[in-house]
Amino acid sequence: MRVQKYMSRAGVASRRQAEAMIREGRVSINGEPVSGMGARVIPGTDVVSLDGRVVEPAPRRWIVFHKPVGVLCTRTDPHGGRTVYDLLPSWAGGLRYVGRLDRDTSGLLLMTNEGDLAAALAHPSGKVEREYRARVAAPLSSRTLKRLKRGVELEDGFARPARVRRFEWSDDEPGVRLVLTEGRKREVRRLLRAVGHPPRSLARTRFGPFRLGGLKPGAWRPARPSELAGARSLVARSPNRRRSGPGRKRGTRA
Repeated sequence: MRVQKYMSRAGVASRRQAEAMIREGRVSINGEPVSGMGARVIPGTDVVSLDGRVVEPAPRRWIVFHKPVGVLCTRTDPHGGRTVYDLLPSWAGGLRYVGRLDRDTSGLLLMTNEGDLAAALAHPSGKVEREYRARVAAPLSSRTLKRLKRGVELEDGFARPARVRRFEWSDDEPGVRLVLTEGRKREVRRLLRAVGHPPRSLARTRFGPFRLGGLKPGAWRPARPSELAGARSLVARSPNRRRSGPGRKRGTRA
């Protein structure tokens, strides 16, 4: 297989990141620097190194994690705050999160060492659905719902949820469910603030075929085979992936 794919499967980088590392002269095969993007390796026979350290093949791992409020999606926090890695087993230190959640947002966070599929799921071109539940101070009027469905102009461009509907929390407080297909920074919060309903709490309940279900805050579970099959199917159907298939030149953000 190509060395980029090998590095992606080892969990050290996505294929795009691996290509950048090759261009920087950081990758070698059997002690020889890799000079081109077409270099291939035989897993179990050839030795791939990154910055002089051997890249070992790793089993593919996918977990669904319920990130609590107040926990950061980052490797370390210089201010001493808790991170997602503080709540997970030590072996999860080699996993990367897919689709960041801010400190005040809870809910479903995917973590994996399979770089290519993670990057494809997170990329806006794939239009993978993310579903959120927001608790608000007052019910959204029909007029406000229509405004959200039409879309709102935000500071970084026009934004429109794929679907919006009202619902009630278990304590009868008003809420709204939104489905988006982008991963823009704090997009749900900014959308609701723009229509006069800043969320009192916000949680992501679904990312593509992966669902939070009854998972408790701070708990995790392995991704189900059906969820992974659904994710691979989504990526395979992505228009961006079809345009950049084998043997074709990929765009800069493929």
